[in-house]
Amino acid sequence: MMADSLRGRTALVTGGSRGIGAAISRALAEAGAAVAINYRERAAEATRLAEALRKTGVDLFTVQADVSQGDAVTNMVEAVTSQLGSIDILINNAGIAVTRGIDDLMEADFDATIATNLKSVFLCTQAVLPAMRARQWGRIVNISSGAARGAGAIGPHYNASKAGVEGLTRGYAARLVKQGITVNAVAPSLIETDMMQGQQQLVSRIPLGRFGTADEVAKAVMLLVDNPYMTGQTIAMSGGMAFN
Repeated sequence: MMADSLRGRTALVTGGSRGIGAAISRALAEAGAAVAINYRERAAEATRLAEALRKTGVDLFTVQADVSQGDAVTNMVEAVTSQLGSIDILINNAGIAVTRGIDDLMEADFDATIATNLKSVFLCTQAVLPAMRARQWGRIVNISSGAARGAGAIGPHYNASKAGVEGLTRGYAARLVKQGITVNAVAPSLIETDMMQGQQQLVSRIPLGRFGTADEVAKAVMLLVDNPYMTGQTIAMSGGMAFN
């Protein structure tokens, strides 16, 4: 994406303080967008990232919120809007991955995973839509997973949450297509983040022979932000493990 192509736009990245979220925050800032970095607990990491990105010359804002909670999302969007302006670009990246087998998967694990990974996408999308519709321009990109369509290594609760994300993506895309708002997803499989620490044995599954990088995921996100003709799509990133 060309530098400054997003100058004058405001982006919100949920779970933006580290890993894939941090890489997306960096790419948006480098493209000229003002960026709000949401975090739940990692205030120091979010602050460090914002300080590092200020050298791009854009406005940065860190905002604490548990995006699985409706009131918290409402307050977050109000804070971002007052600090940076109306949100043009929403990246729904926040998520949890609690590995469970069928026999030790509990109701609490299921509920927490659905709330954080799926309900948050609904809550954040609903919160930003009025302003996007008023301007007839918006970009929403949801971070899914290869587990939405494949077996995955984390558990059925995680599969369900990410399959739901792709369902929301298509449902919103179909209903917003005439209003200048695109809604798409990126579905990474095995990416080198904190989640993959100690999982080096999984590389043998990947035909490309390595984990993907957070920056590679960010490039796919930026492709979707840049392209007004793509909507309702999921870009799979699996290093050749699976094909749509």
